[in-house]
Amino acid sequence: MLQSDRRALFHAHRERALERLARDNACALLFSGSPRIRNHDAEHRFRPDSDFWHATGFGEPESVLVLAPQHPETKSVLFLREREREQEIWNGRRLGVAAAPAALGVDRAHPIGELWSRLPELLRRHERLVYRAGLDEARDRHVIALLGRVRPTIRNGAVAPQQWVDPALSLHELRLFKTSGELECMRRAAAISAAAHTACMRAARAGVHERELDALLDYEFMRRGASGAAYTNIVAAGENACILHYVEKASELRDGELLLVDAGAEFECYASDVTRTYPVGGRFGAEQRALYELVLRVQKECIELVAPGRSFWDVHEHAVRELTRGLIALGLLAGPLEDALAKETYKRFYMHRTSHWLGLDVHDCGAYHVDGAGRVLESGMVLTVEPGLYVAPDDETVERRWRGLGVRIEDDVLVANEGREVLTEAIPKEIAELEALVGTGALPS
Repeated sequence: MLQSDRRALFHAHRERALERLARDNACALLFSGSPRIRNHDAEHRFRPDSDFWHATGFGEPESVLVLAPQHPETKSVLFLREREREQEIWNGRRLGVAAAPAALGVDRAHPIGELWSRLPELLRRHERLVYRAGLDEARDRHVIALLGRVRPTIRNGAVAPQQWVDPALSLHELRLFKTSGELECMRRAAAISAAAHTACMRAARAGVHERELDALLDYEFMRRGASGAAYTNIVAAGENACILHYVEKASELRDGELLLVDAGAEFECYASDVTRTYPVGGRFGAEQRALYELVLRVQKECIELVAPGRSFWDVHEHAVRELTRGLIALGLLAGPLEDALAKETYKRFYMHRTSHWLGLDVHDCGAYHVDGAGRVLESGMVLTVEPGLYVAPDDETVERRWRGLGVRIEDDVLVANEGREVLTEAIPKEIAELEALVGTGALPS
């Protein structure tokens, strides 16, 4: 994405946020976050808070954006670190206060050290403060103290925030509906993920270690322009696939096993989230095929339910009903169907939801219910569709031939004006495609 396009994208986001805040006579305080310690003095790679990034496109830590729609002069004010030669030699370049307004399009910028002294003036004329509490206790105390300082002015006729409001009630609704610029980023993340998954399929064969495929995914993500993985890659061979968030990567692939790979690239902080399952050795066994065909059929049916006017929960309810019906037909679950649904006996094999929102966060923000009813899907929303079945290796209620099998198939789906767009459709999932592709390549040497 060109720098001019990036600036226009995030400027548009700020304008939408200011308009939404003005309706509630609210201002917002958005923090980029601070580097996190991995161990001793080693830090994790910094990734800014998603609300902050959505409004700025600025990736430096120790930065704060104030959105003040009622302020007569400066409606968007960025506080950030000053240029400091020694720190930049050690830790990297900084944008600096002087360059920030032109580079990012904010009205004004100040040193981060002036944040708390300047906030009372910026917050005046607003009745509410949008702020996400619970992430940093010290910061929460500063905000509480700040509100305590401005409240007494209300007695003298001033307008000032009397309470803080979680972003979920305002700004997160904006993030739920993706703009054309955001969708460009998400399509790019999906395309990168498609190339990485295809490379992983080609390299998957007996004797290859889960860690090697994990490294291959990261390599393919980054060499194609992603900042890295959107979440910790899951590369799960054999019965490891029955652990939903398996991250140990401690096994070698063996002929006759299934391999489940759940991995997505992050591009401009926008996530993709994809899962594919396929046979090591290139041929599905009878039980593997039966389970896979069931999950694939249900996933395709669920994708067809993604359309404007449908409920978010229609997708999950269909998946539960049809997977349960299939489990009964395979002899893995006792019927009749309505009893199995009422008693939720299917949860031994299918224990997670079928969908979640996707965007700047893998499990993105946005309510799943509105006024007590399931959220109605609208154009611009992006969600995953990811049914699965998992037969625990120690489940003695089923025949041994089924034990230790885990299958999940996941795609990223945009709700379009008419129907849907599967952002990740380029990644093979048909049985014939997988059997023709798996193991036909090799790891980079």
